[in-house]
Amino acid sequence: MARYDLSETEWRLIQPLLPNKPRGVARVDDRRVINGIFYILRTGSPWRDLPGRYGPHTTVYNRFNRWAKAGVWVRVFEALSAASPGSMHLIDSSIIRAHQHAAGGKRGPDHAIGRSRGGLSTKINALVDQDGLPLRITLSAGQASDKAAVEELIYGLKPAKALVADRGYDAQAVIDLVRSRGGCAHIPTQKDRKVQRSVDPAIYRQRNVVERYFCKLKHFRRVATRFDKLARNFLAAVLLASTRLWLRAYESTT
Repeated sequence: MARYDLSETEWRLIQPLLPNKPRGVARVDDRRVINGIFYILRTGSPWRDLPGRYGPHTTVYNRFNRWAKAGVWVRVFEALSAASPGSMHLIDSSIIRAHQHAAGGKRGPDHAIGRSRGGLSTKINALVDQDGLPLRITLSAGQASDKAAVEELIYGLKPAKALVADRGYDAQAVIDLVRSRGGCAHIPTQKDRKVQRSVDPAIYRQRNVVERYFCKLKHFRRVATRFDKLARNFLAAVLLASTRLWLRAYESTT
Protein backbone atom coordinates (compact mmCIF):
# COMPACT_ATOMS: atom_id res chain seq x y z
CA MET A 1 0.00 0.00 0.00
CA ALA A 2 1.38 3.40 -1.02
CA ARG A 3 1.89 6.13 1.56
CA TYR A 4 -1.35 8.08 1.07
CA ASP A 5 -3.66 5.20 0.17
CA LEU A 6 -6.75 4.29 2.16
CA SER A 7 -6.27 1.60 4.79
CA GLU A 8 -8.58 -1.42 4.86
CA THR A 9 -10.60 0.15 7.67
CA GLU A 10 -10.88 3.49 5.90
CA TRP A 11 -12.02 1.78 2.69
CA ARG A 12 -14.67 -0.26 4.52
CA LEU A 13 -16.03 2.99 5.97
CA ILE A 14 -16.18 4.97 2.74
CA GLN A 15 -17.16 2.26 0.23
CA PRO A 16 -20.87 2.03 1.22
CA LEU A 17 -21.20 5.82 0.83
CA LEU A 18 -20.16 5.86 -2.85
CA PRO A 19 -22.74 5.91 -5.67
CA ASN A 20 -23.99 2.59 -7.01
CA LYS A 21 -23.66 1.75 -10.69
CA PRO A 22 -26.11 -1.11 -11.25
CA ARG A 23 -25.95 -1.27 -15.04
CA GLY A 24 -23.90 -0.25 -18.06
CA VAL A 25 -20.13 -0.31 -18.40
CA ALA A 26 -18.35 -1.31 -15.21
CA ARG A 27 -16.78 1.64 -13.40
CA VAL A 28 -13.03 1.79 -13.00
CA ASP A 29 -11.98 0.46 -9.60
CA ASP A 30 -13.27 2.99 -7.05
CA ARG A 31 -10.59 2.36 -4.47
CA ARG A 32 -7.74 2.88 -6.93
CA VAL A 33 -9.30 6.10 -8.23
CA ILE A 34 -9.97 7.54 -4.77
CA ASN A 35 -6.43 6.65 -3.69
CA GLY A 36 -5.25 8.62 -6.72
CA ILE A 37 -7.38 11.60 -5.71
CA PHE A 38 -5.95 11.54 -2.18
CA TYR A 39 -2.43 11.33 -3.61
CA ILE A 40 -3.02 14.57 -5.54
CA LEU A 41 -4.65 16.30 -2.56
CA ARG A 42 -1.87 15.31 -0.17
CA THR A 43 1.13 16.03 -2.41
CA GLY A 44 -0.25 19.01 -4.34
CA SER A 45 0.99 17.49 -7.61
CA PRO A 46 -0.59 18.43 -10.94
CA TRP A 47 -3.10 15.83 -12.12
CA ARG A 48 -0.91 14.91 -15.09
CA ASP A 49 1.90 13.90 -12.69
CA LEU A 50 -0.22 11.21 -11.02
CA PRO A 51 1.81 7.96 -10.69
CA GLY A 52 0.82 5.23 -13.13
CA ARG A 53 -0.23 2.83 -10.36
CA TYR A 54 -3.47 4.86 -10.03
CA GLY A 55 -4.37 4.55 -13.70
CA PRO A 56 -4.77 7.33 -16.29
CA HIS A 57 -4.77 10.77 -14.68
CA THR A 58 -7.70 11.79 -16.88
CA THR A 59 -9.83 9.02 -15.36
CA VAL A 60 -8.97 10.09 -11.81
CA TYR A 61 -9.53 13.79 -12.49
CA ASN A 62 -12.79 13.20 -14.36
CA ARG A 63 -14.14 11.16 -11.43
CA PHE A 64 -13.15 13.88 -8.96
CA ASN A 65 -14.71 16.59 -11.13
CA ARG A 66 -17.89 14.67 -12.00
CA TRP A 67 -18.60 13.66 -8.42
CA ALA A 68 -17.87 17.20 -7.21
CA LYS A 69 -20.49 18.45 -9.67
CA ALA A 70 -22.96 15.78 -8.55
CA GLY A 71 -22.46 16.58 -4.84
CA VAL A 72 -21.08 13.13 -4.02
CA TRP A 73 -18.18 14.42 -1.93
CA VAL A 74 -20.56 16.63 0.09
CA ARG A 75 -22.82 13.64 0.86
CA VAL A 76 -19.87 11.42 1.89
CA PHE A 77 -18.57 14.12 4.24
CA GLU A 78 -22.00 14.74 5.75
CA ALA A 79 -22.63 11.02 6.28
CA LEU A 80 -19.40 10.63 8.25
CA SER A 81 -19.73 13.85 10.24
CA ALA A 82 -23.32 13.00 11.26
CA ALA A 83 -21.91 10.81 14.04
CA SER A 84 -20.64 13.81 15.99
CA PRO A 85 -22.42 14.46 19.29
CA GLY A 86 -22.12 18.19 18.53
CA SER A 87 -22.22 19.23 22.18
CA MET A 88 -19.97 22.19 21.39
CA HIS A 89 -19.43 24.15 18.18
CA LEU A 90 -16.28 26.11 17.43
CA ILE A 91 -15.93 28.44 14.45
CA ASP A 92 -12.93 29.97 12.73
CA SER A 93 -11.62 30.79 9.27
CA SER A 94 -8.35 30.53 7.39
CA ILE A 95 -7.07 32.45 4.37
CA ILE A 96 -5.78 30.32 1.49
CA ARG A 97 -3.58 31.85 -1.18
CA ALA A 98 -4.97 31.34 -4.68
CA HIS A 99 -2.37 30.25 -7.22
CA GLN A 100 -2.33 32.19 -10.49
CA HIS A 101 -3.77 29.09 -12.20
CA ALA A 102 -6.89 29.43 -10.05
CA ALA A 103 -7.50 33.04 -10.97
CA GLY A 104 -8.34 32.49 -14.63
CA GLY A 105 -11.83 31.07 -14.20
CA LYS A 106 -14.60 32.03 -16.59
CA ARG A 107 -16.82 34.94 -15.69
CA GLY A 108 -20.13 34.05 -14.16
CA PRO A 109 -20.73 32.47 -10.75
CA ASP A 110 -18.85 33.65 -7.70
CA HIS A 111 -15.80 31.42 -7.36
CA ALA A 112 -14.88 32.67 -3.87
CA ILE A 113 -11.66 34.38 -4.91
CA GLY A 114 -10.98 37.91 -3.69
CA ARG A 115 -8.16 40.20 -2.70
CA SER A 116 -6.77 40.35 0.80
CA ARG A 117 -3.38 41.50 2.10
CA GLY A 118 -1.62 38.53 0.54
CA GLY A 119 -3.13 39.03 -2.89
CA LEU A 120 -5.72 36.75 -4.46
CA SER A 121 -7.14 34.43 -1.83
CA THR A 122 -10.03 32.31 -0.64
CA LYS A 123 -11.30 32.03 2.91
CA ILE A 124 -12.24 28.62 4.35
CA ASN A 125 -14.90 29.00 7.04
CA ALA A 126 -15.22 25.97 9.28
CA LEU A 127 -17.35 24.80 12.18
CA VAL A 128 -15.91 21.90 14.20
CA ASP A 129 -17.08 19.91 17.20
CA GLN A 130 -15.43 19.61 20.61
CA ASP A 131 -12.95 17.05 19.20
CA GLY A 132 -11.86 19.35 16.38
CA LEU A 133 -13.66 17.31 13.71
CA PRO A 134 -15.38 19.39 11.00
CA LEU A 135 -19.16 19.55 10.75
CA ARG A 136 -19.70 22.33 8.20
CA ILE A 137 -17.39 24.06 5.71
CA THR A 138 -18.06 27.03 3.43
CA LEU A 139 -15.93 29.21 1.17
CA SER A 140 -15.89 32.95 0.73
CA ALA A 141 -13.65 35.52 -0.93
CA GLY A 142 -10.48 36.32 1.00
CA GLN A 143 -11.60 39.81 2.01
CA ALA A 144 -15.07 38.73 3.21
CA SER A 145 -16.09 39.29 6.82
CA ASP A 146 -15.99 36.27 9.12
CA LYS A 147 -19.37 37.25 10.59
CA ALA A 148 -21.11 36.85 7.23
CA ALA A 149 -20.40 33.11 7.22
CA VAL A 150 -21.93 32.24 10.61
CA GLU A 151 -25.54 31.75 9.53
CA GLU A 152 -24.58 29.40 6.69
CA LEU A 153 -22.25 27.44 8.98
CA ILE A 154 -24.85 26.71 11.64
CA TYR A 155 -27.93 26.44 9.41
CA GLY A 156 -29.49 22.98 9.55
CA LEU A 157 -27.21 21.70 12.30
CA LYS A 158 -28.58 20.55 15.63
CA PRO A 159 -27.93 23.51 17.97
CA ALA A 160 -25.07 23.10 20.42
CA LYS A 161 -25.23 24.44 23.96
CA ALA A 162 -22.09 26.48 23.34
CA LEU A 163 -20.64 28.17 20.27
CA VAL A 164 -17.09 29.46 20.63
CA ALA A 165 -15.37 31.95 18.33
CA ASP A 166 -12.79 34.73 18.51
CA ARG A 167 -13.31 38.50 18.45
CA GLY A 168 -13.65 38.53 14.68
CA TYR A 169 -17.19 37.17 15.16
CA ASP A 170 -18.25 39.79 17.70
CA ALA A 171 -21.59 41.14 16.48
CA GLN A 172 -24.94 41.41 18.21
CA ALA A 173 -26.60 39.73 15.22
CA VAL A 174 -24.40 36.65 15.75
CA ILE A 175 -25.09 36.58 19.51
CA ASP A 176 -28.83 36.86 18.89
CA LEU A 177 -28.78 34.18 16.18
CA VAL A 178 -27.10 31.66 18.47
CA ARG A 179 -29.43 32.55 21.36
CA SER A 180 -32.50 32.15 19.14
CA ARG A 181 -31.42 28.56 18.48
CA GLY A 182 -31.13 27.76 22.17
CA GLY A 183 -27.36 28.10 22.49
CA CYS A 184 -24.92 30.45 24.17
CA ALA A 185 -22.26 32.33 22.19
CA HIS A 186 -18.86 32.51 23.88
CA ILE A 187 -17.34 35.32 21.83
CA PRO A 188 -15.15 38.05 23.36
CA THR A 189 -16.08 41.64 22.56
CA GLN A 190 -13.84 43.89 20.51
CA LYS A 191 -11.43 45.76 22.78
CA ASP A 192 -12.73 49.16 21.70
CA ARG A 193 -16.31 48.50 22.88
CA LYS A 194 -17.52 50.32 25.99
CA VAL A 195 -19.41 47.32 27.33
CA GLN A 196 -17.26 44.20 27.52
CA ARG A 197 -18.83 40.74 27.49
CA SER A 198 -17.24 38.16 29.79
CA VAL A 199 -16.27 34.75 28.41
CA ASP A 200 -15.45 31.71 30.54
CA PRO A 201 -11.66 31.24 30.07
CA ALA A 202 -11.94 27.44 30.38
CA ILE A 203 -14.42 27.32 27.51
CA TYR A 204 -12.55 29.85 25.38
CA ARG A 205 -9.29 27.90 25.67
CA GLN A 206 -10.94 25.01 23.85
CA ARG A 207 -10.96 27.15 20.71
CA ASN A 208 -7.54 25.73 19.92
CA VAL A 209 -9.19 22.58 18.54
CA VAL A 210 -10.42 24.49 15.49
CA GLU A 211 -6.93 25.92 14.98
CA ARG A 212 -5.50 22.39 15.11
CA TYR A 213 -8.09 21.34 12.53
CA PHE A 214 -6.76 23.93 10.08
CA CYS A 215 -3.19 22.78 10.75
CA LYS A 216 -4.16 19.20 9.85
CA LEU A 217 -6.16 20.39 6.85
CA LYS A 218 -3.15 22.20 5.41
CA HIS A 219 -1.09 19.01 5.40
CA PHE A 220 -3.03 18.47 2.18
CA ARG A 221 -1.01 20.68 -0.14
CA ARG A 222 -3.78 20.93 -2.70
CA VAL A 223 -5.81 22.64 0.05
CA ALA A 224 -2.99 24.74 1.54
CA THR A 225 -2.75 26.47 -1.86
CA ARG A 226 -5.76 26.82 -4.12
CA PHE A 227 -5.15 25.61 -7.68
CA ASP A 228 -8.78 24.97 -8.68
CA LYS A 229 -10.53 27.60 -10.76
CA LEU A 230 -14.01 26.49 -9.66
CA ALA A 231 -15.13 27.08 -6.07
CA ARG A 232 -17.08 23.82 -6.38
CA ASN A 233 -13.91 21.82 -7.00
CA PHE A 234 -11.86 23.57 -4.33
CA LEU A 235 -14.65 22.97 -1.80
CA ALA A 236 -14.66 19.31 -2.88
CA ALA A 237 -10.92 19.15 -2.15
CA VAL A 238 -11.44 20.66 1.32
CA LEU A 239 -14.33 18.27 2.01
CA LEU A 240 -12.28 15.25 0.93
CA ALA A 241 -9.37 16.28 3.13
CA SER A 242 -11.85 16.71 6.00
CA THR A 243 -13.38 13.34 5.17
CA ARG A 244 -9.94 11.78 5.56
CA LEU A 245 -9.68 13.28 9.05
CA TRP A 246 -13.03 11.71 9.93
CA LEU A 247 -11.93 8.34 8.53
CA ARG A 248 -8.80 8.41 10.66
CA ALA A 249 -10.85 9.32 13.72
CA TYR A 250 -13.17 6.37 13.10
CA GLU A 251 -10.20 4.09 12.51
CA SER A 252 -8.54 5.09 15.78
CA THR A 253 -11.64 4.13 17.75
CA THR A 254 -12.31 0.74 16.11
